[in-house]
Amino acid sequence: MIIGVLKEPDFETRVSLLPEAIQQLVKKNIVVYIEQGAGEKSYASDDDYQYNGAKIASKKDIINSADIIFCIHPESTTDIQNKILIGNYQPLIKTEFPEQWSTALNTVFSLDMLPRTTRAQSMDILSSQANIAGYKAVLIASAMYARYFPMFMTAAGSIAPAKVLILGAGVAGLQAIATAKRLGAVITVFDTRPAVKEEVMSLGAKFIEVEGAADASNAGGYAVEQTEEFKQKQIARIAESVQKADIIITTAQIPGKKAPILITEQMISTMRKGSIIMDLASATGGNTPYTKNNETVYLNGVSIIGNSNLAATMPSDASKLYGKNVLNFLQLIMNADMNIHLNFDDDLVKGCCINHAGAIVHERLLNI
Repeated sequence: MIIGVLKEPDFETRVSLLPEAIQQLVKKNIVVYIEQGAGEKSYASDDDYQYNGAKIASKKDIINSADIIFCIHPESTTDIQNKILIGNYQPLIKTEFPEQWSTALNTVFSLDMLPRTTRAQSMDILSSQANIAGYKAVLIASAMYARYFPMFMTAAGSIAPAKVLILGAGVAGLQAIATAKRLGAVITVFDTRPAVKEEVMSLGAKFIEVEGAADASNAGGYAVEQTEEFKQKQIARIAESVQKADIIITTAQIPGKKAPILITEQMISTMRKGSIIMDLASATGGNTPYTKNNETVYLNGVSIIGNSNLAATMPSDASKLYGKNVLNFLQLIMNADMNIHLNFDDDLVKGCCINHAGAIVHERLLNI
């Protein structure tokens, strides 16, 4: 059994496996090939990988030799054929790849499509990376903000604490709450799921309630489409909080659809100059009409920062957590003898399999 780890595109700092994870595979008599320089941006050298038992190889050699290939982002299938690919491929957004994978006879597992169940938690790359995103969103906002986060009482006068509004209390939102609280901010949180109220309040934030939300209990931690009546109520309540906020962190996304617009131009016009909006939903359009992915837009003195890859700003820990997720999933598709065994009766294996045997097999993609 040979597992290959490819170097990611230039914009990506993470790597699928760090050197410390290699030993777990080598002990099971699995050969691991690492593309030369794959871990450099995560501060892992080729020597570190070799010390832990991996072999440094070219991309061509990995593609030719490996049975399973790890790459976080989807690769062109011109050269990769009849392999098992494991990564974070976002097939509901990057819809051009599944057809290519079918033509190349690749079996593809996109871990962002894992059913978000209790059993899947140890493999949940969305949660492990969103946790980092929520943390860094607050730190970046605090560094750019023109005022203090905590309250200060000095001989020169008192400084009021920053008011932080967080839209979406998923993994990223909850970590943002905890981080902003440590920095001394006053925090208000909005989420369409009433079930998260207790957790939000336990972290020291105020929860905004809007009656009549659609049931999101089966949405795997994501937002769901709401009725027009609810949307109008939601807009009114959010508008009240936006006007008072100094920092806004938005995280609301709906799988396979454009992110909902939660903060309108009119709302932004009510914010005081120097305020900041950190939009973590920028990859799917953003939660404001002005969000641009990986860019900062200035509107009436308000900075709108779009960043869908904040986890990559902490490549060492992000790669460590991602690699652990991948290794946990790997156990599901291998038997006791460390041979490939694809058990499609397993809901997790089936739930994140995009392509197999020359066909697109994921139900959601077949129904698009």
